[in-house]
Order: sequence, then C-alpha cells, then structure tokens
Amino acid sequence: MDLRHHGDREARPGLVDLAVNVRKAPMPAWLADALATGFADLRRYPDPAPATAAIAARHGRDPAEVLVTSGAAEAFVLIARAFTPHRPVAVHPSFTEPEAALTAAGHLVGRAIAAAPSFLLPDVDEDADLVVLGNPTNPTGVLHPREAVRALARIGRTLVVDEAFMDFVPGEPESVAGMSDVPGLLVVRSLTKMWGLAGLRIGYVLAGPAVVERLREQQPLWAVSTPALSAAVACMSDQALDEAAVAAQETTETREHLARQLRTVPGVMVVAGASANFLLLHTTDGTGFRNLLRDKGFAARRGATFPGLGADWTRVTVPSRSVADALVLALK
Repeated sequence: MDLRHHGDREARPGLVDLAVNVRKAPMPAWLADALATGFADLRRYPDPAPATAAIAARHGRDPAEVLVTSGAAEAFVLIARAFTPHRPVAVHPSFTEPEAALTAAGHLVGRAIAAAPSFLLPDVDEDADLVVLGNPTNPTGVLHPREAVRALARIGRTLVVDEAFMDFVPGEPESVAGMSDVPGLLVVRSLTKMWGLAGLRIGYVLAGPAVVERLREQQPLWAVSTPALSAAVACMSDQALDEAAVAAQETTETREHLARQLRTVPGVMVVAGASANFLLLHTTDGTGFRNLLRDKGFAARRGATFPGLGADWTRVTVPSRSVADALVLALK
C-alpha cells in the first residue's frame, strides 16, 4: 500500500479537481497583502515569534505551547523523530502521512481500523504509547466527539490529533486544540486547506512546553519561510476567523446539498456524518466509477491507499454549488 499517495497525484490538467481537499476560493486581499509583506522582507532570516504569539492567542494557549511548522506534514515527521514509542498505533482509515513518517523513522506501526459504514472510533490497545488519529477524519469526514478523543489520553501515552480540517466545522465544538490539561495531548493544525495555501506550507503544533521543545530540537533552523509566517499571523486575525466561519458554514451547506443529490444516483452510497470539505463514496465498481468521472471531466481521489478501505471507495472534495450540481447531472 502506497502511504505516500495523495490527492494531488489524481488531478490532471483539464479536469475539475475534486481530488485535492483545498478550498479553491479567491485569495482574500488581506492575505495577499500579508504575503506581499513577507516577500518584501526576504533579506532577513525568518522570525517565528509573531506567528507563534498570534496562534497562541487564537487558541488560548501559552506561546511556549506552539510550534509553527512547514505544513502539517512536517509536524508528523518531527513527531516521528522526536519520540521513541514501543507501540505506536494509527487509527485508520485516515491521513496516511503520520504512519508513513513513523515507519520512515524506523517505528513498527500498529493499526486500529474504524469499521464501515459509520467509521466511529475503534478500540485502541491499552499498551499503545503513541496514538494518532484525525478529527474530522480524512477521508471519511467523520467528526469524533471531543470527549471520545479525550478518553484516549493516558499517562505515558502521546495522543496526536490531526485537526487539519477542523476549521471547516462551524464553531469547532469538538476541537481539543484549546485543551492544555490533557496528558500527552499533541494537536496538529493546518492553514493550507481553508486558505488555499498548499504550495506555501504552513501549519502548527499545540502541545505542552516540554513536547514543543522536544519537537523544535528536531526541526531545522528557519524551517518556515517569512511569507508563510506572515500568512500565519494574518490568518489568526479577527477578520480571518470571521471569514473562515462564513466559509465553514457555506461549505457545510454545499456538502449537505451535494450529499443529498448523490444519494439519488443509483449505486452511490455516501458516508453519513461528514463534517469537512469532502465526502467519501462507495460504489460497486470504484475503478469504473472514477473512470466515468474522468470521462465527464472530474478528478477524484481513489480510496485504495487508505488502510481500511479499498478500490470501491472514492473521496470527492466539496466544490462550489454550481460544480456540485454539474457533477450530479453528469453522473445521472
């Protein structure tokens, strides 16, 4: 299984991209201005302090509990290098990069598989001393209750929660990002999905000060560029948070509209409870289904590279309302 296969490898020129879970709205002027300011200051080495302070204020954390990273992917590599777990477990199906990073660092990773069709949190072995899961989970879109996530914490266990898509959940009621009293909790967040910054690479970790320092020791100097740090500060502003809340609500409404319409297409099962900017679909012939989509001009993400899924699963990103309607019309 290719754990390093991601949606960008499914997209093709000339196809409507439903394979990459990055919001495709135009960049706001305030974000473009922040990037321009960052690019104008490239002679100096990057200073993460303003971004660190802004992120800490946004989540009600101490700056010592924040580490800015080059996207969420770098955070998973730092975790894999900084910790030496005896029994790491990845909850699947989920984003595969955490397991890939742990494996590359020489760790033997166990799996806890959430069962279809609900994909609720599975049981995790009590002896697991590092557990990683997504919330909302990619590719299922399932949002786990905060208390269920918190219940996985143990003294002596590192609990890694990937919240890369949490800002698509209106109000973020199930987020654990603000919890500083949970033993071993480490939250990974991303700014690339909501703000269309996948090419910029910007994310961050929220954890106890000792854990943050442990991760920082594994991070190269100046790992995050000045433009990315400038963008991070801008994305923590009140204006940005207000706009993100509106975008989350619009995405929710379009996702529910698309899900209702897809359920009217014979042979298509839509996983219930999706809470992010994508839907997971099951069909009797997933390969043929995706070929049909390509013939109709749409690229989608195959599910076979997610542990716990197979070739008959397909993930589609929630597009604009007009593109969603065009997708359903093409399928019908």
